[in-house]
Amino acid sequence: MSRFLPLFPLNIVVFPGEKLNLHIFEPRYRQLILECQANDTTFGIPVYLDKGVGDYGTEIKLLSVEKKYPGGEMDIKTKGLGIFKIKEFQRQVPGRLYSGGEIEDVPLINDEQPLQRSQILELLRQMYVALGIQSLMLNLPENFRSFDVAHHLGFSTEQEYALLQCFRESDRLEIILDHLTKIIPIVLETERLKERVKLNGHFKHLAPPTFRLL
Repeated sequence: MSRFLPLFPLNIVVFPGEKLNLHIFEPRYRQLILECQANDTTFGIPVYLDKGVGDYGTEIKLLSVEKKYPGGEMDIKTKGLGIFKIKEFQRQVPGRLYSGGEIEDVPLINDEQPLQRSQILELLRQMYVALGIQSLMLNLPENFRSFDVAHHLGFSTEQEYALLQCFRESDRLEIILDHLTKIIPIVLETERLKERVKLNGHFKHLAPPTFRLL
């Protein structure tokens, strides 16, 4: 069943459960946020790529308006809810400044395999240690979801958008596992190369070879 949702296209992917802080400055989106605040309603962030507004996006709940500026701009805190597919996009909603559309909620299937998660955890540990950002592992629960780590894998916006369109958790974890398997050897070799470059910049005391006189 479809329903109407105000839309705020952005060149980012917001995943379900993700907290997102935004600075709102355009009049059309200031109007959208003020209406959501007044009516306790949600809005959607569809992904905007080079080809235009994508078919998929994430429904967003406004948590708070943190600050309002004299010119009408505002800082807000939000949270991603579920994923939707746009059935009909309106560049401008009649009587409003912002975009909107008829959307359809996308059901997500939680069918992950424990082995997938444990393999990903080990690969993440290797990558983060190599990059010196192992602190990212501290707040990661063992029962993490794909969406919890998706922004910390080196994905492009297009890759994150492809992940958003996978409705099975097992498929998303498989994509992540394949990605990590491919890039970790590159990361490790790059870090080794950086260390070699650093060493080559130091003064070295090396003994020359001794040649015997014939």
